[in-house]
Amino acid sequence: MPHLPTADPYLPGHGDPSYAVRHYDLDLVYVPDGNRLNGTAVLDLVVREQTARLVLDLAHLRATKLRLDGARVKKWSARGHRLVLQLDRTVAAGTALQLTVVYGGSPKPVIDKHHGDAGWEELEDGVIVAAQPHGAPTWFPCNDRPDDKATYRLTLAAPAGYTVVANGNLVAHQRRASVESWTWVMDRPMATYLATVQIGRYTTTQHDPRTRTIGPPDADLDGSFDQQPAMLAFFERVFGPYPFDAYAAVVTDDDLEIPLESQGLSTFGRNFCSSDWSHVRLIAHELAHQWYGNAVTLRQWQDIWLHEGFACYAEWLWSQESGGPRTCEEWARHHHERLADLDQDLLLANPGPELMFDDRVYKRGALTLHALRVAVGDDAFFAVLREWAAARAGESVTTGDFLGFASAHTGADVAALLRPWLYDTALPPYPAG
Repeated sequence: MPHLPTADPYLPGHGDPSYAVRHYDLDLVYVPDGNRLNGTAVLDLVVREQTARLVLDLAHLRATKLRLDGARVKKWSARGHRLVLQLDRTVAAGTALQLTVVYGGSPKPVIDKHHGDAGWEELEDGVIVAAQPHGAPTWFPCNDRPDDKATYRLTLAAPAGYTVVANGNLVAHQRRASVESWTWVMDRPMATYLATVQIGRYTTTQHDPRTRTIGPPDADLDGSFDQQPAMLAFFERVFGPYPFDAYAAVVTDDDLEIPLESQGLSTFGRNFCSSDWSHVRLIAHELAHQWYGNAVTLRQWQDIWLHEGFACYAEWLWSQESGGPRTCEEWARHHHERLADLDQDLLLANPGPELMFDDRVYKRGALTLHALRVAVGDDAFFAVLREWAAARAGESVTTGDFLGFASAHTGADVAALLRPWLYDTALPPYPAG
C-alpha cells in the first residue's frame, strides 16, 4: 500500500503537506446520553503540491459520505485514523477545492505513546476537547498539522440546559424544543490543535468587556479567575495588544490535572479556583499563550519552546507585577539552580517527541528569554516581544525566525548569544548582568 504522509516527525501519521485548508465549516449534533456525535464538515482547500491524493485525519469516527467540488474522487477509504481520497487525475498546485464530509460515531481521545491522550473527552456531565498536540481528529476531519492555519465556523446542537463554548465569537444561539444550537466563528487563522469545543451546565461571569469565566454556577472565582482583567492589561503593556476579540476561561465541574489553552479561551478544572500561586501562575500562563502559541504559532513541534518558554516567562513577570512569591529575577535564579541539578540531556531547540512537554523545556525556555533580556536590556527586550507578536500574528514560525528577528531589532548577534541555551545540552551559566 502507498505510504501515507506525515507532516511533522514529532506526530507520525498526522498531516498532509500537499494541501492547505483555508476554512472549516462544522455543523455538529451531540447527544451526551451514549456520547454520540454526528456532523458535516465542509473544508475549503488549496492544493500546495501537485497531487492525485488527499489524506485527512479522522480518529474513531466513521465517514459515511464524501463530496469534492473542483476535482473528482475515484475512490476513498478509511485507513486507521486517516481518510484517503484517490483523485481521478493529478491536480495542480494552486487548485481550489471544497470537500464535504458527513461523519459520526462515539468520539474518544487518541492515545499516543509519547503524548498520552488528547482530544474529545467525556466529563461527569459534559465534554472537554483538549487537542494539543494530536487530538483534533477526534472530533472533525482535518489536516492535522500546526503550520496549517484556517478560519472556522462551528455550529453545535446539544440538549437544552447545556452551554456550548468554542473559539471566537458567538454569532447565533437558538433553542428549538429540547435542543439548543450555538454558532461560533473564529475569523483569525488557527491551527487545528487549538480548535476546541466545551460543553457543560455553565453560567458566564463577565469580568470586563473582554474577559469572562464560564463554569459551574457555584464556582468561587475570587483570587483566581477574577485576576484575568489585570493580567490582560499587564500583558498588553509588555507583549502588545491582545491579538483576539475576547478571552474566556472555561472551568469544568470536574477537577483537571493540568489546564490547556486554545485560541481565545483556556480550559481549567474546578480545582484551579484557588488563590494559591501554583494555580494562579497557570491562569497567567494560559493567557500568555494567546500571544505566543496561538497568534504566533510554531511551524513544527520541535520549536515548542517558542510557546512554553514564553508563557513560563510570563508567569515570572506576573509574579513580580502582582506581588507574588518571587520577582522575575528570583524565579530565574531559582529555576536555574533546579535545572543544574537535573539531567543535562535536553536539546531545547529539538527536544524530541518524548521530551517536548518536559518541564525543562518550559523553564529552560524561560531562562533563554531571560538571557536575552539581560544581554540587550529591558527596553530592547520588551520591544522585541511586542514587535514579534505583532509582526508575526497569524503566522507559523521557527526558532531561526525568532533569532533573526531579535537580531534585526536589537543589533545584537542573538543567534550566537542564545546558541548554548538552544543547541547545547549542558546548562549555560546563569545570565548575570
